[in-house]
Amino acid sequence: MTIRIAVVGDIGSGKTFIAKLFGFPVFNADNEVKEIYKKNRIAYKNLKLKLPKYISSFPVSKIDIGNAIKNNINNIKKINRIIHPIVRKRMRNFLRKNNKKKAVVLDIPLYFENNLNNKNDIVIFISSKKKYISNALKKRKKSNIKLLKKLSTLQKSLAIKRKKSDYVIENNFKSENIKKKVNIIKEEIFRK
Repeated sequence: MTIRIAVVGDIGSGKTFIAKLFGFPVFNADNEVKEIYKKNRIAYKNLKLKLPKYISSFPVSKIDIGNAIKNNINNIKKINRIIHPIVRKRMRNFLRKNNKKKAVVLDIPLYFENNLNNKNDIVIFISSKKKYISNALKKRKKSNIKLLKKLSTLQKSLAIKRKKSDYVIENNFKSENIKKKVNIIKEEIFRK
């Protein structure tokens, strides 16, 4: 049976970088959402129907989505009702496609919030100091700090995520240290 490794943590804590270090196929929910905005015309039509004030052209712009959320945090629910079922379907396809692999990594920001966790999943919490996260977010292209802060209010508290996790990686953004930690965790997982 394929082992599911889920990587969770704060926005900007380095989840995506660390997910790739495991060397297994990665399901990156953020990338899937970007792809849906870019290529899924049905999602666009539904978003335009629910948020006509903000969504007017295809492909859907992240700036338009951001403005919809900034102006009314409740718009995130409308967006999620349209986008999340598509992401879930893509995740099921990813898991089916990789069901012969030793392991897969799930890089899903709202992993707990959307009840995507299975009891056998190995959950790894990525912890990082605020100053490291702040620096990482500033380096991101087109990063909207105010919007990210609003989005982080939708997530479960970091303390709850940490408590529900099997492992914690302290990310100081020095890749050599992180690679060592990932290798130690991999060894432990496959020893069980």
